[in-house]
Amino acid sequence: MATRPIARPDFGGSFPEHIAIIMDGNGRWAEQQGLRRVLGHREGINSVREITTECARMGVKSLTLYAFSVENWKRPRMEVRYLMRLLRQFLVGERGTLMDNGVRLRAIGRLDTLPELAMRELRATENMTAKNDGMLLRLALSYGSRAELADALRAAVRDVQAGRLDPDTIDDETLRRYLYDPRTPDPDLLIRTAGEKRISNFLLWQISYSEIYVADECWPQFRKAQLLAAIADYARRVRKYGGLVADVAPEPPRRRGMEA
Repeated sequence: MATRPIARPDFGGSFPEHIAIIMDGNGRWAEQQGLRRVLGHREGINSVREITTECARMGVKSLTLYAFSVENWKRPRMEVRYLMRLLRQFLVGERGTLMDNGVRLRAIGRLDTLPELAMRELRATENMTAKNDGMLLRLALSYGSRAELADALRAAVRDVQAGRLDPDTIDDETLRRYLYDPRTPDPDLLIRTAGEKRISNFLLWQISYSEIYVADECWPQFRKAQLLAAIADYARRVRKYGGLVADVAPEPPRRRGMEA
């Protein structure tokens, strides 16, 4: 599919090539409206559609959305069942939006714990969008960063035991190769909605040097205007990666890599 034209606004500074978002506040928003909590999740899909579309049009290379955590399985059974049904509806209903904007879909997490019907639609949408050459949309599903690091460590230990990996050569880049999606560069900007100032077990390894922006709006209220405000705030920052401003290189060594 042909690359979509990029209409990137001039924010007067750096532009985030990879944005990650903790989509918080769906239930809170619904309660504020006098609605059932689950209806907040449905309204949140409209924000997912708008933010995905706007990021793709602006030329963001990767967008990672925290859609369902490993801890979310502890929620009431009816709410979990509703969320899985909503996930299936999103995966089917948004295929046109993804294709129109040249977006590739990829999921990260312990995907083998998802219900069979959800997995079927997930793989179908991933396959349908695989040849798109625009933005990469990553959905973190049944995801937890501690779980990801534990899975990575187990895989590395297996390779050591099999003689495929020399433990004396292990460094941070070695561990990166065992993460769920090692090819996608780390997020430049992490956004959290609903005014909460927590990381919530999300991309702990990958956001080591990400800039963090907290939006007061709940996720169903987070739309284009709020996205532009977050990017404008990012553009005003100076990223130092632990060094002095004069020492900053355009790209730190840990972020070099290929997107695929």
